Amino acid sequence: MQLSRKADYALRAVRYLSSLPKGKLGSINTVAQAESIPREFLAKILKDLTRNGILVSYQGVTGGYRLSKTPREISFLNVIEAIEGPLHINMCTEGPNCGCKSYETCLFREFWANQEKKLKQALSKNNFGKYKSGRQ
Repeated sequence: MQLSRKADYALRAVRYLSSLPKGKLGSINTVAQAESIPREFLAKILKDLTRNGILVSYQGVTGGYRLSKTPREISFLNVIEAIEGPLHINMCTEGPNCGCKSYETCLFREFWANQEKKLKQALSKNNFGKYKSGRQ
């Protein structure tokens, strides 16, 4: 299991924006350069983050992006799910519509559900208030 490059870049972009002084906007170019993210790919990521309520965008020459909430109110899980959709570590955790003929009698379903719960808890506990400076 590996985090997608898109989700990784989204986390890095939000971390960068969380480090800016209150009221300061981050431009696509600034974020791309600071985080070594390809600009065109970053533009798509920032659009997704804006559409999903993580960021607010401002148009125009002096435009840019800022967080929609305080860094402490945005968890790693919020960002990952804004990019990837609901997090499931196995199809068994998607519910009865997972497509598995053995859903009701699946011996692994409880195990995967517990692992997913632990992962989501860890991602929810970590917010960008903890990582504003780029150091833990």
